[in-house]
Amino acid sequence: MKKSIYIFNDGEIHRKDNTIYFEGEDGKKYLPVEDIGEICVMGEVGTSKKFLEFCTSNQIVIHYFNHHEYYVGSYYPREHYNSGYMILNQAENYLDIGKRRFLAYKFIQGSALNIINVLKYYHNRGKDVGKNTENIVQLLDKLDVSMDIEQMMAIEGNIREVYYSAFDDILENSVFSFDVRSKRPPLNKMNSLISFGNSLLYTTILSEIYNTHLDPRIGYLHSTNNRRFTLNLDVAEVFKPIIIDRIIFTLIGKKMIQAKHFNKNLNSVLLNEEGMKIFISSYEEKLQSVFMHKELGRNVSYRRLIRMELYKIEKHLMSEKIYEPFISKW
Repeated sequence: MKKSIYIFNDGEIHRKDNTIYFEGEDGKKYLPVEDIGEICVMGEVGTSKKFLEFCTSNQIVIHYFNHHEYYVGSYYPREHYNSGYMILNQAENYLDIGKRRFLAYKFIQGSALNIINVLKYYHNRGKDVGKNTENIVQLLDKLDVSMDIEQMMAIEGNIREVYYSAFDDILENSVFSFDVRSKRPPLNKMNSLISFGNSLLYTTILSEIYNTHLDPRIGYLHSTNNRRFTLNLDVAEVFKPIIIDRIIFTLIGKKMIQAKHFNKNLNSVLLNEEGMKIFISSYEEKLQSVFMHKELGRNVSYRRLIRMELYKIEKHLMSEKIYEPFISKW
């Protein structure tokens, strides 16, 4: 697997012959092209047409973030695994409302079951979240593949509301009290962590989609509209509980992230640079960590798991095997 490069400093990034370098206050730093899969730009970084052409020829995706809403957008090189056949299958599964509902249902179901397993994990460790789990099970029972997608999303929203209400009981830390979900901008520390973590996951999945035949512009739970990408948002629903939320619980539980890692502005609370670096370090460690995949009988990294999920979606779209979302067993 290729690496993710994160650039926090201001400066410029350029191509020099068959390599690239970042030039900032501390001088030039050359980057090993053969190891790079994606570049995440957190600072004010200028570039050139030659550099973008070089990224295209080397299949390097660039994601841009800012210090307010976090994810801004991506430079997505022309699709090197383009497949007209796959795009037609994606479009067919979107335009056929029954087929679209099925995939939307599966993404919500996968998310809910992983949420339940996260809550069960903490319930078994003495956290008072049993009632939350019961309520989510009841909400999941109401979910039906024949529903309008708007109705499904309403149930999904209720599931998340019940789930988020358990965070304070899991963490028992008043500094990171949840209150309510707020996104743009996040209004407290917990919301800031969730927004930043979700943004990282969206970009990781987008980069993984680039290495498949799938088109990220065609989603099923999230409507295909004027937004540039939607399929990565769909797939992220399955992995948010077991990747992002578990990272957040660990960072707070081990006091790796504290109040000093946030900046409070007039209308928002945001991670500072040190806080973002701590989160990213744990995020990358999580993606590279491996676990025993019971169905495969071998160790799989979380990043590889995301790619495998995309392959399952491809098989579903080609009518080879019905899609079943990954559900954690821990």
